[in-house]
Amino acid sequence: MIIAHDLGTTGDKASLHHDDGRLVTSVTVPYPAHFAAGGIAEQDPEDWWGAVVSATRELLSKADVAPETVGGLVVSGQMMGTVLLDAHGSPVRPAIIWADTRSGAQTRMLEQTLGAEAAYRVLGHRLNPTYSLEKIMWVRDNEPDVWARVRRFCVAKDYIVYRLTGRLATERSDASGTNAYDQVAGAWSADVLAAAGLDPALFPEILDSTTITGTLTSDAAATLGLPGSARVVMGGGDGPLAAVGSGVVAPEDGAYVCLGTSSWISFASLAPLHDPQMRTMTFDNVVPGSFVPTATMQAGGASVQWIAEALSPDPARPETGRLTADAGGDLNTEDLYFLPYLLGERSPLWDPAARGAFVGIGRHHTRAHLTRAVLEGVAFNLFTCIQAFRESGAVIDRIDAVGGGAQSDVWLGILADVWGVPVRRRTIVEEANSLGAAVTGAVGLGLADFSAARALSEVTAEFAPDAGRHDVYAQRHARFTSAYDALAPWFAAAPAPAGGA
Repeated sequence: MIIAHDLGTTGDKASLHHDDGRLVTSVTVPYPAHFAAGGIAEQDPEDWWGAVVSATRELLSKADVAPETVGGLVVSGQMMGTVLLDAHGSPVRPAIIWADTRSGAQTRMLEQTLGAEAAYRVLGHRLNPTYSLEKIMWVRDNEPDVWARVRRFCVAKDYIVYRLTGRLATERSDASGTNAYDQVAGAWSADVLAAAGLDPALFPEILDSTTITGTLTSDAAATLGLPGSARVVMGGGDGPLAAVGSGVVAPEDGAYVCLGTSSWISFASLAPLHDPQMRTMTFDNVVPGSFVPTATMQAGGASVQWIAEALSPDPARPETGRLTADAGGDLNTEDLYFLPYLLGERSPLWDPAARGAFVGIGRHHTRAHLTRAVLEGVAFNLFTCIQAFRESGAVIDRIDAVGGGAQSDVWLGILADVWGVPVRRRTIVEEANSLGAAVTGAVGLGLADFSAARALSEVTAEFAPDAGRHDVYAQRHARFTSAYDALAPWFAAAPAPAGGA
């Protein structure tokens, strides 16, 4: 059997699979994240490891399987973060996760040195504070005592693989999400690292996602309750692995949307897709020789979680299902809009200064109107991303939905009407990332090929767009984008936060 761990922003979604990738059972072990003013977003890597240990033991107990039946482990993880390690392999500070946007000054320096468009062609991504490279530079420039102890860098999934095997490495999907990886050469970019003033020795070796990195160390095996013979497959970043878990392993498999804390639209491609306006990005795929053009927004599901917490009597027990249900049907928000930029924004704006806003709110608006505006706001933002892909030549005529938000009929119906294409729910939604990891693990262990993913998650519901509602939403989408355009100068003029550049 194979155990897959998916290190998300809110917890480790772990799952147990047969050796062909079929899901047996899953558990989620939550852990905290620290968000604060000034763009701060951090987590403790020890919380990730603790969740992996707890989730592994809980899986074995829940499924009532003998530890000796587990022959492999594989890890998926949140991308674009920064874990900095000392000479002993211990973190020197909390991990700076993808949502952190403090490194604006470092981004501007790189843009001046490399050129924004030239860097985009090499990296497949814009230079931006959400990426690992700029976060590393921020620590160097603002925490000299911490920086003096730094010897190595890795991302979330790599840290767990290191704790499992004692081998520090990364692979192409996560490397391509660091802003330090030359997507053409398939290696760390000497020019970018020189511009950043960083020693290449900080960066780990790059492997294929299907590489077996080793077996469990004796300490890891004892802590997890697993045999030391269990092999660990490298795995990949959560975005590319969600594609595999959605059955998207080749261009003919279409597009998918992941409605998680951050939300994204993506599809498989045989080459990077470069948008002339640099609104989208391209990751290396876990499937060798292919890529996943992607448009990722910072706070998709996070916006829905926030409004549910804000409107519920007990924020610790948000009434997300009831609020979303009340926001369904033919409810008209009556010119109320929500800009879903609670954590700044990546696609399509690339504006870390952007913030969330209700625009057009009136005395008559209710909790249901507010919730509906949030659901529509995420849909509008992702619609701009779909348009960007189409303008670059991509064909998007249906979209499969995974992630926690895919469980909502109301939201999937809104997405279909806004986007004007069928939106389909699959059998595996919350475990899509870990399913993708399990398939990748099975490939690495020589038990399957990537095409097996297509049969492991089936379409269970389809939401067809209503032509009339789509026409109305197309007009409202233009008004949504104009609201950001009007507020962008105000966002940009906000006072700089205290506590560093």
